[in-house]
Amino acid sequence: MKQRTVLVVLFDGIQSLDATGPMEVFAGASRSPGVCYDLRTASLDGGPVRSTGGLTLMPDSSLADAPAPHTLLVPGGQGTRGGHPELTRWLREHGPRAERLVSVCTGALLLAEAGLLDGHRVTTHWNYCEQLARDYPAVRVDPEPIFVRDGRLATSAGVTAGIDLALALVEEDHGRDLALDIARHLVMFLRRPGNQAQFSAQLSARTARREPLREVQHWITQHPEADLGVDALAARARLSPRHFARAFRSETGTTPGRYVERVRLEHARRLLEDTADGVERIARASGYGTPEAMRRAFVKTLATAPAEYRRRFRAPVSSA
Repeated sequence: MKQRTVLVVLFDGIQSLDATGPMEVFAGASRSPGVCYDLRTASLDGGPVRSTGGLTLMPDSSLADAPAPHTLLVPGGQGTRGGHPELTRWLREHGPRAERLVSVCTGALLLAEAGLLDGHRVTTHWNYCEQLARDYPAVRVDPEPIFVRDGRLATSAGVTAGIDLALALVEEDHGRDLALDIARHLVMFLRRPGNQAQFSAQLSARTARREPLREVQHWITQHPEADLGVDALAARARLSPRHFARAFRSETGTTPGRYVERVRLEHARRLLEDTADGVERIARASGYGTPEAMRRAFVKTLATAPAEYRRRFRAPVSSA
């Protein structure tokens, strides 16, 4: 049985769930026969740290005395937004030695400061993606996914996305069935794919200021199967197509076409996850018209076909 040491770095101002969420996933996996994750925590001096929520966390050791990890995990929290020269030096020296380097939320800021993200595609909490890209131009920041794998490097978005990433790492190590068992044990609806957006279409786009445009946004969400071309939407808003397209992008931050694409994809994903409807019926209900058009949209955005998406992420059917 291969033992993988997971070392979680602790510091003052840590977001406790960034550390405890992934640790619960690895601990749950270790209760299965033939699976062993050796979970360790360490702070710079081995002393206790205080989380942003007021919890005091007692590490197992200092970083200097910690065992060499297979997986080195750096959580986020308010404590990542200050100067940490000693921690940065430790990460710069020891980060490259880990077989797997992981950050949760703004832990990516600490890895970037240590120069460990240069040239890599990464993500972080949506509110800090712009800062990460601005302060570290050698890092390729993708603000969309809930987590990103790039070689031995794995980075996640905010807080609970770290649980999704940990589940993906367990699946990588020990298979899909174990990862789904842990997700069910943690009462997670399903294990979300890494390329799922941090926000739904409705949250990622701003709500339009003008009532006619807000009504159009609501109509798109409620009627993904309808004719949602610019001409039809402009008619609903009582604007010319050209004026509508400009106003929609100005007020929502995205084009009508892109907004419609995301709404339809989310609708199709929910039907694949929650129902037993056939792919052809879901394609029609989601506005794609044909299964082939839906397949192209899934492959383009999620890098997987609808049938495979359903196989991997459909909620378990109750036996009751």
